[in-house]
Amino acid sequence: MPPAPRSSINLNRLTYFAAVVDAGSFTRAAASLGITKAVVSQQVAKLEEELGSTLLIRTTRSVQTTEAGRTLYARCEVILRESADAFDELAQGVDLPHGTLRIAAPFDYGAAVIVPVVTELTRRYPRIDVVLKLSDRATSQHESDVAIRVGWLQASSRQARRVGTFQQWLVCAPELRRSLSSVREPEDLAQVPFVANVSLPEPLVWRFTRGAAGQRTVRMRSTIATDATPAVLAAVLAGAGLAVLPDYVVAQDVASGRLCHVRPEWKLRSGGIHVVFPAARFRPAKVTRFVDLLRESERVRTASR
Repeated sequence: MPPAPRSSINLNRLTYFAAVVDAGSFTRAAASLGITKAVVSQQVAKLEEELGSTLLIRTTRSVQTTEAGRTLYARCEVILRESADAFDELAQGVDLPHGTLRIAAPFDYGAAVIVPVVTELTRRYPRIDVVLKLSDRATSQHESDVAIRVGWLQASSRQARRVGTFQQWLVCAPELRRSLSSVREPEDLAQVPFVANVSLPEPLVWRFTRGAAGQRTVRMRSTIATDATPAVLAAVLAGAGLAVLPDYVVAQDVASGRLCHVRPEWKLRSGGIHVVFPAARFRPAKVTRFVDLLRESERVRTASR
């Protein structure tokens, strides 16, 4: 059957279809919507008729999406989320952001930078509440309203905006710094104990650049290896060895004298701070206010380096 003209397709039926996919059954979808199973089944059937495509394969035990169903569902999520956010914002006014803001961020950057930002956000806008998920794994695009990516952004279907940069610093405790007098060239660092962060792609290989001398690649000797940045920091503070850590993690410790920035003239590769959005044209006020505050925080942090 050919699809119906676009003007005659009832977009309200997307809600019923998405509810069935989310719930995995017509019965559970009907319960979540507060209507009868017959109504849900009828609306989905009419949607399939209008589109001229089978969207769901129904069995006695389960409901599975067809290829067409999966394609439509991916679009449905964006459409329904955007429309819900738009109606909420219009109801309250764009100057009164509200609702739950779900943010995903790396553990170290989230604790050091995002927590102060969302604290200020909720102080300014009491009707916003924040769910902050800190993890060093990349989350699915459906798990958050906005995600933070630190480093070198990979290709993504999401939309990204760069809000700042960070530097990588070679650091150690003051007592170890005194024993580094024999370190004249980057290659000499290979003989010094090193705390490695094994969550990085190359935790022991570091490339230093110093003016006209060009780039020098050094393979460190790991004495302690861990997969968590806070553990690397704790080990370095305890005097376990050298480590390479982002400036936003160690800047305060360096400023207070608890850590030393070793050979700052030997530069390591810098990276970007990106805010990454789901594919959508509409940005709720709660998201834009958060991004504005984060950009301002990054400007202040960069100026203090």
